[in-house]
Amino acid sequence: MKAIVVTGKGGFAFQDLDVPQPRDSEVLVRVKACALNRADLNMLDGEMYGSRGGPGTVIGMEWAGDVVAVGREVKHVAPGQRVMGSGAAGFAEYAVADLGRVNPIASDAMGYEEASTLPIALQTMHNAVITQGGAGPGKSVLVQGASSGVGLMALQIAKAFGATLVAGTSTNTERRGRLTEFGADVALNPLARGWNDSVRDLTGGRGFDVIIDLLSGPYMAHNLEAAAVCARIVNVGRLAGRSADFDFETHALKRVEYIGVTFRTRTVEEVREINRLVREELGPHLQRGALSLPIDHQYRFEEAAEAFARMRANRHFGKIVLTLNQETNP
Repeated sequence: MKAIVVTGKGGFAFQDLDVPQPRDSEVLVRVKACALNRADLNMLDGEMYGSRGGPGTVIGMEWAGDVVAVGREVKHVAPGQRVMGSGAAGFAEYAVADLGRVNPIASDAMGYEEASTLPIALQTMHNAVITQGGAGPGKSVLVQGASSGVGLMALQIAKAFGATLVAGTSTNTERRGRLTEFGADVALNPLARGWNDSVRDLTGGRGFDVIIDLLSGPYMAHNLEAAAVCARIVNVGRLAGRSADFDFETHALKRVEYIGVTFRTRTVEEVREINRLVREELGPHLQRGALSLPIDHQYRFEEAAEAFARMRANRHFGKIVLTLNQETNP
């Protein structure tokens, strides 16, 4: 099979590899489409992502396709079924993943391309917005950095679970203008003058109950300013920086719960439980088309260099997808 393999810092090659075989708890999928994530670029640049990285690494964190074979412990999907999955080594004609990371595609109307964009956003944001953040009826939710794929999903999940007020931020005027298409009641520029006044006006002076932070760095100060008393701030991403000044006095006065999340240190059992909740609690919303992500651009698998370049240039809104030759054989 063909796979995209890291060859060195900033480099990759298409290599012929053996088709992986599923262990007892795994699913082998014939990949039809796969979606790019920032971590893919990080690994191309020589960084480690958890325990993965370095020359010889097959990259790719989410994909969709058809089940080819399953291990004896797998009961919820079967050969021939259309599925979407996450994990490692997804930029290949075949991918294998733990049973807990593979879910049936929600509806017959959903194509492989759309399905490939969903696994990481669904898992990450159900956990961040609902399990960790506690968003729901009567709650106000702010998503910092809402124009990314996971950010757009956070807006939709908060709205689907009945949040009273959902706000999203972006410093890009064009992207900010599209946030209301994906569940935001209001879109804000976190760098605009009068930030505190905007937050007070929107929330009746209380601040936001739940803040999903995809930026961190200097934006942590904005989060504390925007937080209500006893708010929860869930840090998901650090695109704006991994460290910053922290106002411990405001943190204490507001009694804010500050929660960090990542999948890199989760156990197999934890990930399986997260996916069980995704199937159970988000499944109905997916089936009726209430949760989706825009596809910014589709490239053929052979055009991966162009796809990576587009992501590096940060020109995209939504997801970048690679499609594979559906006639490939093992």
